[in-house]
Amino acid sequence: MSQVDYDDEHEPLERRSMRFTSLQVANWRNFTSFSVGLRQRMFLVGPNAAGKSNFLDCFRFLSEIVSVGGGFEAAVAKRGGVSMIRSFAARRYPSISLKVTLGNDVIPNEWSYELKFKQDNNRRPVIESEVVQYRGKDILRRPDSGDRSDAERLRQTHLEQVNVNRKFRVVSEFFASLSYMHIVPQLVREPDRSVGKKNDPFGGDFLEQIARTPKATRDARLRKIVDALKVAVPQLQKLELESDIRGVPHLKGKYQHWRPNGAWQTEDHFSDGTLRLLGLLWAVADSRGPLLLEEPELSLHPEVVRNIPQMFARVQRKTSRQILVSSHSPEILNDSGIGSDEVLILVPESEGTAVSLLSDDGQVNLMRDSGVPLGDILKEFTAPEEAGQLSFFVG
Repeated sequence: MSQVDYDDEHEPLERRSMRFTSLQVANWRNFTSFSVGLRQRMFLVGPNAAGKSNFLDCFRFLSEIVSVGGGFEAAVAKRGGVSMIRSFAARRYPSISLKVTLGNDVIPNEWSYELKFKQDNNRRPVIESEVVQYRGKDILRRPDSGDRSDAERLRQTHLEQVNVNRKFRVVSEFFASLSYMHIVPQLVREPDRSVGKKNDPFGGDFLEQIARTPKATRDARLRKIVDALKVAVPQLQKLELESDIRGVPHLKGKYQHWRPNGAWQTEDHFSDGTLRLLGLLWAVADSRGPLLLEEPELSLHPEVVRNIPQMFARVQRKTSRQILVSSHSPEILNDSGIGSDEVLILVPESEGTAVSLLSDDGQVNLMRDSGVPLGDILKEFTAPEEAGQLSFFVG
């Protein structure tokens, strides 16, 4: 096996400039197999239950392997075990595999990480292979001689072990920098929301996450968020964070009011749309690694939604942050700045969901060239064929 210490041969890319450049999957949930390239900004489009969340979960899985308190076994167990992860359409080959490449437009394949796993006779997850490459040369290839002499080693990835991942720790740190946000307003309003939760993507400890941010950074972000929120909530004048007598943080918003000093409300009085937009803006303001978002248009006015892609583009010009978004919204997808190579189409089929780039569909590109809005084109891929039957439900 060819080994290389990348520090001796090349100057690695800064982690800030890295992104996922491709994803290759076999037997993962809805998908029997696919391989797609990824841009700095990607929109996932498909009907309900096509697998948009499961597509994003590939990246979450890798992130959870290296998270504090996580690991390979914990990430598998969280998803119900190997049998629940394996594609329902898997037949001859029971193994599950994920492969990602990391880089940028200049060096798209600087790093690659591949993990293949299955379950043993005791239904425990076991690693079949783990491969790390740097610019096409092996840094790690398992199983190795140590694994063959001690099979229990194959119940942990080297990715998650700091004592053995030194030569490719940049990959581990990149996965750990990923964040996922899908705010559920009811969780933010719950008084005991954060009990047993940390970095909950659904908002269980969202206000605690804000409170843990250094004060100078937190205050600067909140000021910017107020300016942006005023587009959707014109009466909002100010946002502050304060703790109650139990030490639980609460977000207070000052609203324009008939009284000279205005009126203050806490998060339990904020609308769903305000809380969702606040969560979106907070997530986007963080300049760390890739950001995964599911249906950011929920509870928001169409005029606000229409400007979300432009907001992403401005953020990315400053930070180079990769953003992957699932959406059903024509208001988002009709943005003329979205390129056909930034849209992934997920289409359910009898042997699992097919994934392809919109740019590979010549007919769609002809329709775009003729002036048909992208959101209108994509309705074909997202709208249920028999949606009209719902109107007959009572009868």
